[in-house]
Amino acid sequence: MSAHLSEQELVRREKLAKLQAAGIDAYPAALYPVSHYSTPVKEAYNAEVKRLEEAGIAIENPLEGFANVCLAGRIMSINDKGKVFFIKIQDSKGIIQLYVKRDDICPEEDKSFWDNVIKHGLDLGDFIGVTGYVFITKTGETSLHTQSITLLAKSLKPLPVVKRDEEGNVFDEVTDPEFRYRQRYVDLVINPSVKDTFVKRTTLMNTIRTFLNGHGALEVDTPVLQSIPGGAAARPFITHHNALDIPLYLRIANELYLKRLIVGGFDWVYEFSRNFRNEGMDRTHNPEFTVLEWYTAYKDYFWMMEITEQLFEQIAIALHGTTEVTVGDKTISFKAPFKRISIHEAIKENTGIDVSDKDEAGLRDVCKQLEIGVPSNIGKGKLIDEIFGATSEHTYIQPTFIIDYPVEMSPLTKKHRSKEGLVERFELMVNGKEIANAYSELNDPIDQRQRFEEQVKLMERGDDEAMFIDNDFLRALEYGMPPTSGIGIGIDRLCMLMTNSPSIQDVLFFPQMRPENVG
Repeated sequence: MSAHLSEQELVRREKLAKLQAAGIDAYPAALYPVSHYSTPVKEAYNAEVKRLEEAGIAIENPLEGFANVCLAGRIMSINDKGKVFFIKIQDSKGIIQLYVKRDDICPEEDKSFWDNVIKHGLDLGDFIGVTGYVFITKTGETSLHTQSITLLAKSLKPLPVVKRDEEGNVFDEVTDPEFRYRQRYVDLVINPSVKDTFVKRTTLMNTIRTFLNGHGALEVDTPVLQSIPGGAAARPFITHHNALDIPLYLRIANELYLKRLIVGGFDWVYEFSRNFRNEGMDRTHNPEFTVLEWYTAYKDYFWMMEITEQLFEQIAIALHGTTEVTVGDKTISFKAPFKRISIHEAIKENTGIDVSDKDEAGLRDVCKQLEIGVPSNIGKGKLIDEIFGATSEHTYIQPTFIIDYPVEMSPLTKKHRSKEGLVERFELMVNGKEIANAYSELNDPIDQRQRFEEQVKLMERGDDEAMFIDNDFLRALEYGMPPTSGIGIGIDRLCMLMTNSPSIQDVLFFPQMRPENVG
């Protein structure tokens, strides 16, 4: 093993051995009674000092309430001044400086702990627990006058070196994506902004839950392992169930199960669905991703546009305090109402070509004219989707509902009530990418069976993203499903937008990567 260790790693293991030889447990199992956190205790102390000063009261440390503070965290810097150490530790709330004086830590007759642990045993990255009282140093830094130190966990690998200012804030982050995504546990330690992104992700999801719950929706769970990969056009992952001796699929969508619940009598259900699609990977696609889907009885896609606008306004305000969100060099406004335009009008707006009356051959001619390469095995709906994606999608920066899609593109959507050949569907585009997809749901079981059969024909032509026939779902529709509107919102892409993150890997704790060669 030692042949693969760096010099720094060997030194740290030697320190560990010396600590163990001195009877010091570098990985104690006992409960450590943390009472405070770094930034909150500094802020509280500073506020109390300000109050006393304004009241003309002399400040004598330790102040009441700040005398027996117990903190724990990871060592981020060590400044050896001989009989005094200045150590900065980082906990889940921030960074605080420790003032560590030998005579406060060790009794006069025994300095072995100082020599074995403080002087020669500690490294950057080690976890320690400390007790003491809060005070302000001569240089004006709110710190902990440390009275005891406990080693809680020895770090055997050195952290990457980053530059920090006097307050401990990083101003020269590690940016190598291979390192950051593969070793996210280190990325979170050395790049504070990364943790903020994931805190915002949780805030975003909690805001959605509060919004939906407040409107009477019910959060549910549906199967991840499915006998038929339904609810979307995508290539699935396939596995095998040994006991049943059948193939199963990781879900590509949860749509058909949520609709079954509408059949069963629920008026509004939603789920944060972990979906899996065996497709390409890029800065906006990961094979494992999170989608919010909800379905509401007795509603249509017009209502869904309005409720979606309300939700996105609330998310922006919850994360930024305003409906204006900075994304790269753009400012995006989530203030309702959003623009609405049909997919045919969008293509015409961006190309000057009207595709609304063209058949498959005519659409292939358009693709050739626009120099858009398309496979020979896709039908009319996919061709329109390819044209829109190549010529128009990227142009919609401000939130825009692209509405009224051709029926061939939407096998689960109700036919438009007034426009022949179209369905009541919208996709919400923001910053040139689809963020949400919604329908007035198809609830006619005979029409739905015909749509599924058309998908089978596409599958026979070689379209491996075409939908299977789900006979159990058709049976559910035959019992009757009320008029329903449903939506799917890509949580990962929404997080990218709301946190100004350029890649989906930046909003996933552990994005999929090729296995590392560690031999």
